[in-house]
Amino acid sequence: MRIIRDYQFVEAQDRGASVAIGNFDGVHLGHQSVIDLARQAQTDAPLGVMTFEPHPRAFFAPDAPPFRLMSAEARASRLEKLGVERLYQLNFNGALSGLAPEDFARNVIAEGLGLRHVVVGADFCFGKGRKGTVENLQAFGDAMGFGVTIAPLMAQSDTTVSSTAIRDALSAGRPRDAAAMLGHWHRIEGEVIGGEQRGRDLGFPTANMSIDGLHPPRFGVYAVLVDVLDGPHAGSYHGAASVGVRPMFDGDHPNLETFLFDFSGNLYGATLSVGLIEFLRPELKFDGLDALITQMNADCDQARNILTSL
Repeated sequence: MRIIRDYQFVEAQDRGASVAIGNFDGVHLGHQSVIDLARQAQTDAPLGVMTFEPHPRAFFAPDAPPFRLMSAEARASRLEKLGVERLYQLNFNGALSGLAPEDFARNVIAEGLGLRHVVVGADFCFGKGRKGTVENLQAFGDAMGFGVTIAPLMAQSDTTVSSTAIRDALSAGRPRDAAAMLGHWHRIEGEVIGGEQRGRDLGFPTANMSIDGLHPPRFGVYAVLVDVLDGPHAGSYHGAASVGVRPMFDGDHPNLETFLFDFSGNLYGATLSVGLIEFLRPELKFDGLDALITQMNADCDQARNILTSL
C-alpha cells in the first residue's frame, strides 16, 4: 500500500483511483462497506481511501479528552489488510480546513488527486464549516468529471454502526459488542515501554504500553489475544491485561499492562497488538499484596477458560 500525504504533489501512478472518503476511526463494518463500494465502483482502478491526520476533531478541539479508537499506524495496517492500495492520508491543517466545499472538490478530489470515483457515507459533510453535503458532492462530480456513490448508514440490532457507538460499548466494558460492530476485536497497538517492574516482582511480568491519545476502555482486567508483531518473539499469545491507573499503587496515569501466558522473554521495544476479548472485573484496591496475587491468579484462570473456548 502506498501512502500519499500531500494532494498537491501526486505521482501519476497514484491518480485515477476509486476512493472511499472518511475518518475511518476503528475501520468498523460501516467503513468496510464504504470501502467495498469503492472497490466495486471501478474494478479497473486502484482501490484507495482518503482520510485525514490529525483527525479533524482533534484539530479543532486539541484539548478535548482522547477519543480515537486507533492510531494512524494501526489504521493504515488495518486498511492494508482490506486490500487498500492507496491511502491518501492528507495533512489536516488550516489551509485544508479552510477550503470551501467547491474548492475541496476541485482542488483536492478532481485536480489534486485526480480521483476517478469517490464513495462517502450518507452523513458525509465536507469543506469549510462542514457546509458541503452529499448532494453538493454529486453535483460537483458531475461538473468536474468524477463519479460519486452515497453509501447508506449501516445498522445492527437497532443501533447505527459508528465509532461513537463502539466507544460507548468499550466505555461500558462490552468489548464483544464493540467487536460485533468492528468486524474484528478492538485492538490497542503500540511499543512496549519500560515500567516499574512491579508485575515481575509479583510473579506476573507484564508488557507495558501507553494508551495516550486513545479512547480508554473501561478500566479493569480483560482476557486478551496478543500479537507480537516484530522481534524474536513474534507470534500470537493468550493473556490477561489490566487497563487503568493501578489504584493498588496509587497511580494516576492510565496505561495497558499485559501478561502473556506461557511466555518467557524480553519484549521491550517490540510492537504489540492487544485484542480485548472479555471484561473480567473493574480495578480494585486490595488489602495487601497476597490478596492481589490471589486475585491475579483467579483472573488468569478465568481468562484462560474464556480464550480456550473461542
